Amino acid sequence: MKTAGKNIKQFLAAGFGLGKLPFAPGTWGSLPPVIIYLVLGHLQPQANGYAMALLALLFGWFCVQFAPAVMEKTQQKDPSEVVADEISGQALLLLAVALLEPVHICNTAVLGFALFRLFDITKPWPIRKLEKMPAGWGILADDLAAGIYGAAVAMLAIRFIPSLFG
Repeated sequence: MKTAGKNIKQFLAAGFGLGKLPFAPGTWGSLPPVIIYLVLGHLQPQANGYAMALLALLFGWFCVQFAPAVMEKTQQKDPSEVVADEISGQALLLLAVALLEPVHICNTAVLGFALFRLFDITKPWPIRKLEKMPAGWGILADDLAAGIYGAAVAMLAIRFIPSLFG
């Protein structure tokens, strides 16, 4: 029974297995919030904020709770298979964008995805320092910060280039 529990924890930390994909697991992990944002944006736009908040909270919790099991198994400080942090950070960025109620959902989704990946990969100051936090918190915190940085830039773009987003 202990093995099944560990496997479930690893599966959730890996974003329902997306982190096990062979190439660019962080990019794969960033896609679910974008897809949900796009679908809801066309079907039920007023639900987008709630969905993104739920994803950010739920996968943030998965990361903090279950990433340590993956860290122990892999003996890595930030295992690439843990993508719950990317799901949470990307959802946080799209939550901020959803609150602006942009009309051009596709443009905002693409912008949000690109900005999140940019800040998650480059880790400008002080994002990299956040990785030093203990266990799952260190894995999560840098992605939440990347989401916040990306949200700030996205909100500025939406505000100052309304023809593309509004």
